[in-house]
Amino acid sequence: MKFMKLGSKPDTFQTEENNVRYVASELATDITINVDDVNDEVYISNTPGGPAAFEICAKFCYGMIVTLNAYNVVAARCAAEFLGMHETVEKGNLIYKIDVFLSSSIFRSWKDSIIVLQSTKSLLPISEELKLVSNCIESIATKACLDVSMVDWSYTYNRKKIPEENGNDPNLNGVRNRPVPKDWWVEDLCELEIDLFKRALTSIKSKSIIPNEVVGEALKACAYRRLPGFSRGMNQCGDKVKHRSTVDAIVWLLPAEKGSVSCGFLLKLLKAANFVESGVMVKEELVRRIGQQLEEASVNDLLIRTAEGETMMYDVSTIQRIVEEFLRQDQDAEMEILEDGHELQKMSPGILSDASKLMVAKLIDGYLAEISKDSILPLSAFIDLANMVSGISRPAHDGIYRAIDMYLKEHPGINKSERKRICKLMDCKKLSVDACMHAVQNERLPLRVVVQVLFFEQVRAAASSGSSTPDLHKSMKELNGGSHGSSRSATTNTEEDWDTVATAEELRALKQELASLRLSNAAGGGERNGGDSKSGVDKAAISKVRGLLKSKILTKLWSSKGGQVENSGSDSSDSLGSGNPEEVKSTPSRNRRHSVS
Repeated sequence: MKFMKLGSKPDTFQTEENNVRYVASELATDITINVDDVNDEVYISNTPGGPAAFEICAKFCYGMIVTLNAYNVVAARCAAEFLGMHETVEKGNLIYKIDVFLSSSIFRSWKDSIIVLQSTKSLLPISEELKLVSNCIESIATKACLDVSMVDWSYTYNRKKIPEENGNDPNLNGVRNRPVPKDWWVEDLCELEIDLFKRALTSIKSKSIIPNEVVGEALKACAYRRLPGFSRGMNQCGDKVKHRSTVDAIVWLLPAEKGSVSCGFLLKLLKAANFVESGVMVKEELVRRIGQQLEEASVNDLLIRTAEGETMMYDVSTIQRIVEEFLRQDQDAEMEILEDGHELQKMSPGILSDASKLMVAKLIDGYLAEISKDSILPLSAFIDLANMVSGISRPAHDGIYRAIDMYLKEHPGINKSERKRICKLMDCKKLSVDACMHAVQNERLPLRVVVQVLFFEQVRAAASSGSSTPDLHKSMKELNGGSHGSSRSATTNTEEDWDTVATAEELRALKQELASLRLSNAAGGGERNGGDSKSGVDKAAISKVRGLLKSKILTKLWSSKGGQVENSGSDSSDSLGSGNPEEVKSTPSRNRRHSVS
């Protein structure tokens, strides 16, 4: 730390009781000065820096030794201004000497500039009027923008010394020669009050030298330093007004360039903005920025809690707005308007890559699975969000199946129509083998969906084993023609049968019957011959399943040549959640329907 000594005489100021300070002298006291309730004859109120700063000025007048440093120089300078200690009164007066000290020493030191800037806060507005604040900020910004090769190893006064720097290590010089990181100034800047931090960082940004990523690191460090519980979503109590000003300042300082800060950090800021009740503009700016890089987020990042008093557990509407922002990037880039007589329009590809879209689709599928655990989540909120990414093509639909299954598990009371609506979100053709294995044992799914899954699974199995699809088609026709027999016509089966959940016996029967369609004659006969040993319940279930399989719905399934029947699409997650067969087996059966016999 830099310092300056003024005067040559010894300090003879002494203290009496009642805070009386006096100069030891043979002469009688001819004036008594009261500075902020210290003594009682000449009153000087509101002296900048108080009695301590006044005493520095008094000692200077007596020629006594005074030591100025970064901690007291601002107070002394403001007090000297208040007392009018200018050159017009006497050459070499205190103001002149302090200004020389500031410009030649203090403002040339990184550490001292930070300390001085911090000390100006308590001396506003006079420190601002004397340009002490602006000069400090300019000094700090200039040093932060220096090439790191010009920065000394002891670059930050807040950096804790590593063991090698204690002076006992013979390789100390090697340590000092380590390269200085680009963000060497960040830690010290975060020591400043938020308004000074904001002004200093704005000045740094204005010089257009520091990379945006480094500015982002400074904002991140400030958030973690100034906002308690930031990493956990600001769930701690505190001064909301103070913390709101910090959140708002950080959002205002975010570099315009995409990717300057991570999407995870932006989502933490959004959670903090909700907690401290920031304004609509701050939240909408965060939503816009998050949408621009949504593919970087994780499911955990998106789990934004609703405010107290809300019925739902998670803020789904905000996530919908974020997804809209993500998709809007493509929409905004899609159309170029060109003037061509009365007609205009030229289509251009969107700016989003297929990989980014697929990542977001997977992200939303995972998010849907998590929020489905909320027993109050409306079906409409689930479906609306899923439909937003349904247009994104993806190779597998395991993720949306997992989300649907989780919703059905946590909301067992939904009706047949609602089950049908939610199951339309997935494409049964795009389920993996593992997902199919889980689905055909899943008593939460409507029978319609189980049949579709089994059908497409058998088509896939036939293709992989070398069997031809036409053979399967022939077997299907035989089944529809009644070769397996059924005591009832297919016309007795209604749409309602298909939208009802299947019992465990019906699921087994479905699997056996559809599997038989692709077996060789010998293998198929063996399986059916073994049917004599089936229980009466199984026989009844198989009889009903045969009737259902002859219905117009399966015929429609086949006529689509393995195509999708009533499904839109979505996909993704690698795991199937609730996909444990043991868990499924232990699930109690729903109310069973009467078999058609």
